[in-house]
Amino acid sequence: MKHLLLPSFLMISLIASAQTDPMRATVAAQATKVEPKVIAWRRDFHEHPELGNRETRTAGIIAKHLQDLGMEVKTGVGITGVVGILKGGKPGPVVALRADMDGLPVTERTPVPFASKVKTMYNGQEVGVMHACGHDTHVAILMGVAEVLTSMKKDIKGTVKFIFQPAEEGVPKGEEGGAELMVKQGVLENPKVDAIFGLHINSQTEVGKIGYRPGGALAAVNDMRIVIKGRQAHGAAPWASIDPIVVSAQIINNLQTVVSRNVNITENAAVVTIGSIHGGVRSNIIPESVEMKGTIRTLGKDDEKMVIERIRTIITKTAEANGATAEIDIPFESRYPVTYNDVALTSLMLPSLQKTAGTDNVILRPPTTGAEDFSFFQEKVPGLFIFLGGLPKGKDPLTAASHHTPDFFIDESGFVLGVNALANLTLDYMNMKK
Repeated sequence: MKHLLLPSFLMISLIASAQTDPMRATVAAQATKVEPKVIAWRRDFHEHPELGNRETRTAGIIAKHLQDLGMEVKTGVGITGVVGILKGGKPGPVVALRADMDGLPVTERTPVPFASKVKTMYNGQEVGVMHACGHDTHVAILMGVAEVLTSMKKDIKGTVKFIFQPAEEGVPKGEEGGAELMVKQGVLENPKVDAIFGLHINSQTEVGKIGYRPGGALAAVNDMRIVIKGRQAHGAAPWASIDPIVVSAQIINNLQTVVSRNVNITENAAVVTIGSIHGGVRSNIIPESVEMKGTIRTLGKDDEKMVIERIRTIITKTAEANGATAEIDIPFESRYPVTYNDVALTSLMLPSLQKTAGTDNVILRPPTTGAEDFSFFQEKVPGLFIFLGGLPKGKDPLTAASHHTPDFFIDESGFVLGVNALANLTLDYMNMKK
């Protein structure tokens, strides 16, 4: 695909905008130099994706790169995570930069020559594996940032901690993983982190643009499992049953009132979705039970508490009204807090982003009901999570394949902006924290 091989259209503008700032100019020049490596790394990771807590090949490549740069490197953090520590030539704060490493159980359908053909077992069935959310891009960009900042080591006023995190997409039930486990294991300590930055590539934001939002940027997520228990009977004699299928249908309908009647949508969005329902084995048997699974998305702690309470009440009382019982697990397998961009830190760093990408290319975006476990880091230290454009110029974002789909596609010409953004955020923060 020709546009993947063209020099980045951002090069000239990035270097030109940096002429008045020697350190920014150095970052731009080094980012341009490392860009071919970033693209090559990303293609390699894309072709060889690994699911959460199983990113051993990915982690090995990262660890070797950081070791070759002369960093202190820790492996096996949070099971397969890698942490590199770069100590600058001058005293100053500790800044952490994070990239997530895991792929998804999605079978790839893109026409790129480095498309994944990997298959593995997931939850008892064979699945394809694909970097369908851009984590391969995040890893490659952060490896590039590590190389850029290492080349400037003597001028760095502080310490940079590079966190390569497994299992952002979650792990099978019974396992721990992701940012939560890394935090438990002390990844933000020794040295203690003062601020953390991260980015996410976005397939529906144009290359050259950066999205940001102070406060709640991504939703808290709770998954749920509901089991409705009734009484089995012959399908020809429904009066002999307590039909859990009918009860489940009523519950699904009643849950729609949580967002439409209980959430103040002028303040925050929320989502209650049932994504899976299983019950029965044949047409003429009313089953004894039905299992449903779903997801809950909220953008504030008060809303999270209220929505979960309403869900429990609706499910329990609807089941009781029909003579059935309900088992409710919230969360069932995972919970992520709100991805909350520290308001003061966001305000402080906004000029850095604007100088890097150009003021018109830094866009205040609405909150998103997707979720990110970067939020666990932000619960402990001030953090800023930004969104990097990966949509080819001129392409309609409404027709671009979304994340977590087989056709997910990212334009590689936007990677150099990601390298510049993370490097400049780091250096600008350190220079402002003298």
